[in-house]
Amino acid sequence: MSVPKVEEKNSWQEVLHTVKKLDPQKLEIIKSTLPIVKEHGETITKHFYKRMFKQHPELLNIFNQTHQFTGHQPKALADAVYGAAANIEDFSQIMPVLERIGEKHRSLQIKPEHYPIVGENLLGAIKEVLGDAATQEIIDAWADAYQVIADVFIRMEDKMYKTAETMPGGWAGYRDFVVEKKVKESNVITSFYLKPKDEKEIAGFIPGQYITVKMQMEGEQYTHLRQYSLSDRPGLDYYRISVKREEGNGGNIPAGVVSTYLHNHIKEGDVIPITAPAGDFYLDMESTLPLVLISGGVGLTPMMSMLNTTVNEKASREIYYIHAAINSQFHAFKNHVNDLAAKHKNLNSFVIYERPTDEDTELKQYDKEGYISLEWLQEILPSSNADFYFCGPESFMKVVNKALKQWGVPNERIHYEFFGSFGQLEEIE
Repeated sequence: MSVPKVEEKNSWQEVLHTVKKLDPQKLEIIKSTLPIVKEHGETITKHFYKRMFKQHPELLNIFNQTHQFTGHQPKALADAVYGAAANIEDFSQIMPVLERIGEKHRSLQIKPEHYPIVGENLLGAIKEVLGDAATQEIIDAWADAYQVIADVFIRMEDKMYKTAETMPGGWAGYRDFVVEKKVKESNVITSFYLKPKDEKEIAGFIPGQYITVKMQMEGEQYTHLRQYSLSDRPGLDYYRISVKREEGNGGNIPAGVVSTYLHNHIKEGDVIPITAPAGDFYLDMESTLPLVLISGGVGLTPMMSMLNTTVNEKASREIYYIHAAINSQFHAFKNHVNDLAAKHKNLNSFVIYERPTDEDTELKQYDKEGYISLEWLQEILPSSNADFYFCGPESFMKVVNKALKQWGVPNERIHYEFFGSFGQLEEIE
């Protein structure tokens, strides 16, 4: 089974060179109307989704309805539309952002035929929200801008689809996998070991990437798609996802439809369709700098893949793994990491518990009580000269990101992954 290398990932320069340029007059209209589109962005995109789902309810089989409920998806789309339009003269400035969206689209099986539907309803939403302010001249300019943006994604995603299908063990669309094993890792996290039903080779992946699972649940009218990080190293004959059961709070955060179904109903032997691994958050296996992995809660899932890969393939690389959890009852893979640290002298493990139990304190199962801080990082790490990867709740990542920047860590050595819908990089500044 081959593992894709970072340098083998697609270069998008040829895509950018073939993109049609916007007419100068229409470009000026886009520039002049950007502020008003940004101001009304979320209102437009909320209206867009209602409009599109009414006319094309079949698309409810693709879009995450929880993100619609919480407002994450409309905000993400508003940010993406504004960001792409603002950089329409030179997409190279935001290529990492476009690549992230493209990876998600490929994993969710967004196809060229979806783009005209989105464009028609997005333009309709702009017209209906802005009213007379959206003149035909403005709508025509935004129609051309959307076509340019859509063309970038279609061309980029075409390359992604071909790569996913033609790589050793790769496939197109969804492929059935059998739940070989189901393992409870903590009070809220359970791992699912997935093997291909056809018993053929499976595609390699870069540690940190994810798969999309497709769930058709009894009593649910539409299919539910969810993306879960792969939590074990590549090169094995299975994929592993480790899923947190999202209970919700009975208010503005609903329970996780798919996560609760996986925990409560999926059994060993059941079949789950998945797409080939995707994602732009991945470990640089060529770097020789010390590796610092920082996770909060279920954010440890991509970190487990990175950790297991590094100790297996880079035995001399210095590793510092820091995990934050409520306490030991919510701490997944605790024993696994302890065993690795005992076997590999290059691995240094640290644990933060927000509210440790009496047993945690008695057995000294953690290194710090409370929350992560810059001062504590400076105490346990020899220097800031390292590669930093982190993942967890957004509030957690904001703290970590701010701490690393205050410590002077350059942007190119700071890597992180968002949960849920796409977010702009500056959201965790």
